[in-house]
Amino acid sequence: MTLDLFYRDPYVLDFLGLKDTYSEKDLENAILVELERFILEMGSDFAFLARQKHFVLDGKDYYMDLLFYHRSLRRLVLVELKLGAFEPEHKGQVELYLRWLKKNEMRNGEDDPIALILCAEKSKETVELMELDQGSIHVAQYLTEMPPKKLLEEKLTIAIVNAKEQLEQR
Repeated sequence: MTLDLFYRDPYVLDFLGLKDTYSEKDLENAILVELERFILEMGSDFAFLARQKHFVLDGKDYYMDLLFYHRSLRRLVLVELKLGAFEPEHKGQVELYLRWLKKNEMRNGEDDPIALILCAEKSKETVELMELDQGSIHVAQYLTEMPPKKLLEEKLTIAIVNAKEQLEQR
């Protein structure tokens, strides 16, 4: 299992039953109610560790949305949920969380923690400029409704082209 195989985009979360207006807490609650289906959408070998993982740094409270452990990757996996579009400051927040996890939660024999920022929208250009497709933090879009067949076909075609390009570069 490699990190390239681990990350996907988008994640289809239509089974959560979210309609029109919902909060980050509603999204998180829906995921926990449908935890088995969410883990299956994410992939295999996940173990759920925590919701709203709390820590205090310099007297300030911080909360990580969802924390998993991936058995094949042998590492902690943070999933940070965002309702709107990906913003550059989300990267700084998640970097802090990953460094805290590495210092305080990582065990011997494990690889460094990784993170997935799941957001309703993302700009490919912003993600590329911030080099978030190369490090320990990745950004993916989530969809609360199954997209039309034509859009799925377009995404699949793009994914195949990208995979071929990556193979040729190796």
